[in-house]
Amino acid sequence: MAIAESTTYLSDICDELAKHWPDNRTVNIVCHGHSVPSGYYCTPYVDPFHAYPFLLFKLVKERFPYAVVNVITTAIGGENSQQGAARFEETVLNHKPDVLTIDYGLNDRQITLPEAEKAWRFMIEKSLAKGIKLILLTPSWEQSVFKKDESWQLLIKHAKQIRALAAEYKVGLSDTFAEFQDYVDKGNAPQDLMCHVNHPSRIGHEIIALSLSRWFIAR
Repeated sequence: MAIAESTTYLSDICDELAKHWPDNRTVNIVCHGHSVPSGYYCTPYVDPFHAYPFLLFKLVKERFPYAVVNVITTAIGGENSQQGAARFEETVLNHKPDVLTIDYGLNDRQITLPEAEKAWRFMIEKSLAKGIKLILLTPSWEQSVFKKDESWQLLIKHAKQIRALAAEYKVGLSDTFAEFQDYVDKGNAPQDLMCHVNHPSRIGHEIIALSLSRWFIAR
């Protein structure tokens, strides 16, 4: 099984984004998850204007200048996918997303892999039942990368599980974990990617936003 095809998965949404007034409508992109999409940099400092949901907003608008777009952040700092699933219908689906991103891998080490899988499946299946297009995110990095300890190994396992879910349900995948690895493999320092113990820097957020933006093909 493979994830959705990035050049076609959001074709209907991109067609909508390309329409001009008076034939266009508002397109809602909802970013669900924990502190990273919330915009936490060096806790407790929050900078949503340099976090990936806002950066994605700007990239989408560059490609679709006539579009009316809402990028809505439903993320809560410190939350894991079980908690995000518990409020999913009330505080996420109520926004009627056209596209939904889910980003909980970093905090899902608070719970077991089976518990995280159950929560992700719940959110995926509820979304697909409503015809919502999904892009799942693997976790961004944190400072266990320098030790490669048990916490790091668990992060790898959650990334693998998220990739498998994206392939099983044939939805979108923004592989942040792999994108960060690619950045380092090109000779850059992992420190560049983080501004806090477990939060991305501006460079990290830009990488995530660019990865997500690849699903939005300009018309």
